[in-house]
Parts: sequence; C-alpha cells; structure tokens
Amino acid sequence: MNREEIMKIIPHRDDMLLIDEAEVRDEKAYGKYTFKGSEWFFNGHFPNNPVAPGVILCEIVAQTASVLMAEGAKEGMTPYFTGLDNVRFRKKVLPGDVFETECVIVKAKGPFYFASGKGYVNNELCVSADFSFALQK
Repeated sequence: MNREEIMKIIPHRDDMLLIDEAEVRDEKAYGKYTFKGSEWFFNGHFPNNPVAPGVILCEIVAQTASVLMAEGAKEGMTPYFTGLDNVRFRKKVLPGDVFETECVIVKAKGPFYFASGKGYVNNELCVSADFSFALQK
C-alpha cells in the first residue's frame, strides 16, 4: 500500500501520517517510513543533534498495527490508542534512516485490539512495544 491507500484505512494525515508504505501478509503488518530530517520534531529534538523521539517511533509502529484492524473496522471507525506497555528503545533513529516495522494482533475482544510491534533500521532492532487500541466512532 502507498500513502493514499493507507489514508483510506487510518485517519492520520500530514504531518502525522508517519508510514510511507504498508503491507499485510501472513497476518502481520509491515510498514516503512524514511526520516527526511525536515520533520517538525527534529527542530527541537535535539538542535544540532537530531534524533527521532521515542514517542514518534511508537506512533509509527502503532500506525502500522492500525492497518491490521482495517478488516474489523466498520465505516467511520477510528482506532484510538488505549495503552502502551513493555516499551524498549535499543538504538537511536536519525534523519536519513529507513525505519521498518513489523506488527501482529495478539488478541481482539469486542472493540479492543492488542498488538505487539517492533521497529528496525538496517535490520537492527530500535524499538519494541505492546499496544492496545479501541475502535470507536
């Protein structure tokens, strides 16, 4: 999927749509985002030493997981973040890096979805986390 196809599934738009491509295969979602260095958050995190904020990395992984919820979502439903657990940051992500994600839904009950995801640069693990979401109008 390209950005236009992703926007049909999740409600995020510029400047908060943070996946350039996504693919679902074998019940997993894979996403990709290239940090250009011009993103708004690099202005203050950190001047003269830009590093992608951890919360942004978690958002990218969560957006990838949201692609998996598209089949369970009815028209007009939005996946809202309800929890973030077991977050671990292992490597910093810099401008120019291609950040690749992998997510799986581990449980779904009613409007709630529980996912696990990881983010990599050059096949090196940068972040891992467990997420929960609620699909709501």
